[in-house]
Amino acid sequence: MKPTEQTQQQTERFLKKVAQKFPADEEAGLMTDIHIRVSQDSGDLMAFDDDDKEITRCVVDQWIDNKDDKFYRDVANFLRLELMRMKEMVDNFGIMKPYSFVLENDDKENIAELYVADGDTIIIGGDLMQGLDEELNSFLKVLLDEE
Repeated sequence: MKPTEQTQQQTERFLKKVAQKFPADEEAGLMTDIHIRVSQDSGDLMAFDDDDKEITRCVVDQWIDNKDDKFYRDVANFLRLELMRMKEMVDNFGIMKPYSFVLENDDKENIAELYVADGDTIIIGGDLMQGLDEELNSFLKVLLDEE
């Protein structure tokens, strides 16, 4: 799914509304992550804090009734790019660092970690531990075979 210009504009406005709720000029006393929920049926793009309090929402027309099997993967990749494009604003929320943007489905299940801001360190991307199990199993097999 290739995002349209309208989808990009709607997402940009959405992120700016989130930023308005956490102005950079306020002292970063609040501890929270931003939970982004996307609905494949309604096209809703919603943001929540750790207490499940809604921050903002919008409807992304392109996502309404989207039946694509790769929907959440495509949305995660798109949102990562948008967060990076708006990095200057996203890194300066009035939230105590580290904070992250987490993508969730309609059932509030974590789908992907989109962006982690931690002072000078920013982590973008999917599963940070991807392939770790295989590497550990391989390492353990080598150790056991040497005995």
